[in-house]
Amino acid sequence: MGTHNDELLDRYQRSVLGVFGRPPLVLSHGDGCWVWDVDGNRYLDLVGGIAVNALGHGHPALVAAVSKQAAEAIHVSNLFTSPAQVELAERILRVAEAPEGSAVFFANSGAEAIEAAIKLSRRTGRSGIVAAEGAFHGRTTGALALTHKAAYREPFEPLIPGVTHVPYGDEDALRAAVTDETAAVVLEPVQGEAGVLSPGPAYLRLARELTTAHGALLVVDEIQTGVGRTGTWFAFQQAGVVPDAMTLAKGLGGGVPIGALVTFGLEVSGLLTVGQHGSTFGGNPLAAAAGLAVLETIESQGLLAHVREVGEHLAEAVTALHHRLVTGVRGAGLLRAITLAADVAPAVAAAAREGGFIVNPVAPNALRLAPPLVITTEQVDLFVAALPAFLDAASTPAASTPAASTPAASTPAASTPKETA
Repeated sequence: MGTHNDELLDRYQRSVLGVFGRPPLVLSHGDGCWVWDVDGNRYLDLVGGIAVNALGHGHPALVAAVSKQAAEAIHVSNLFTSPAQVELAERILRVAEAPEGSAVFFANSGAEAIEAAIKLSRRTGRSGIVAAEGAFHGRTTGALALTHKAAYREPFEPLIPGVTHVPYGDEDALRAAVTDETAAVVLEPVQGEAGVLSPGPAYLRLARELTTAHGALLVVDEIQTGVGRTGTWFAFQQAGVVPDAMTLAKGLGGGVPIGALVTFGLEVSGLLTVGQHGSTFGGNPLAAAAGLAVLETIESQGLLAHVREVGEHLAEAVTALHHRLVTGVRGAGLLRAITLAADVAPAVAAAAREGGFIVNPVAPNALRLAPPLVITTEQVDLFVAALPAFLDAASTPAASTPAASTPAASTPAASTPKETA
């Protein structure tokens, strides 16, 4: 890395709470699907802020909407509302095909949306929640009870009681866990943090059947999969079910922090009443204007079909490499994981970064790709063409050492689009 990057990272370590460790890069700006670090090196962003930058960086529609709203009113508090908040709620309900009586609560993040969903479930008069092994629903104390990873949970136990985790995709285990004491079943249609895993639409349909039979709520966590990420507005739509509630965040604001709980139907929407939940910043005019710009752009530019097309192209192109380390590509739309035959994903990601590409080693043997929805097939092809060299570099003896998980000047670089601006 360059001098300015290292200097800023040293300052970062001295001033920012170290919950994330030392980042590899200090990014200064972006344009479309490209980002630049502070030393002028360019990278193709195939992570998109972890599925957040739906329109990429500096999209004219988002920039214009945020600039206009910032000049008019950034914040008005929840004592009032704004045209942008009302319009965004209406637009979300429309694209979600929510029935009459449905409603939206705006928060600032995915974890806050999950917290609202937990409170919604408590209003059923029950407290049991069924979640899945491998699930990630956030790190606030309520959401953490639903998140499965022991390393996240154990330092903060005891968490809220009554949460049962079942093997993801195991239909018999789900049947056994959902009872008349269950308040809600909370599921991700695709588990992003677990490595882009999906049990298929039949599992979500079974969850709908079981919750209906037992009078429980079905809550779908679309924080990572929603807003067009998998090729439809929301992943649950591919299963043909209607949930009782849905959580949103990430791509909804295109980079501006926003989260939402969507309740489906009058009966569920009536569970939370005046004074039972709130947020000072949630749904502020700036975030709402950003959300409107994102949804309008996805719709007007036909990005749902584009996501399906480019996602399939990516999967087919990587598979066609027939590289000995690549065992497959899973996921949907532009939420994908390249699965590997060895635990070399961190080394592959480091080599890719040296070559000008940002990917996420979401598991030791899997690379997660969640690029902006506007990425082109030509940009995908740049990455696919360079990937074999990164795989080869990662499988050398030197790459198997722990140091390979961070960028190093000695990491072999392929012929890639990295350049100095």
